[in-house]
Amino acid sequence: MSIFSKIVSAIFGSAKAADGSAAPSTSAPAGGSAPASTSVPAGPTPLSDVDVAKVMSDLASKNKEKLDWKKSIVDLMKLLGLDSSIGARKELATELGYKGDMSDSASMNIWLHKQVMTKLAANGGTVPADLKD
Repeated sequence: MSIFSKIVSAIFGSAKAADGSAAPSTSAPAGGSAPASTSVPAGPTPLSDVDVAKVMSDLASKNKEKLDWKKSIVDLMKLLGLDSSIGARKELATELGYKGDMSDSASMNIWLHKQVMTKLAANGGTVPADLKD
């Protein structure tokens, strides 16, 4: 499963668990691996109206560590229980088409955060405009 798919699954799954719905499945079929994708296929139940900021704020309120998920891709990934290492972020950057210098982690991290928020919105999430710009 791609890193972006894990992010989508964690956020949309948390939202569905909070409202009692079933979480969307983005896992690879047994015995094989799915091709990396930056979008969740639209099925019979579209992943829409998930308030990404609310889900993330709810997770942050339950976390003992103060994480600035609104500005930091590292904190966002930590809050979702994902690997936030430089290796994982470089893999995510490659997956999302980053063309900049990956040794400039500050610039890459800023780009990654904006891309993740933009792609979450493209996959049915409601994301405040200031988090996508």
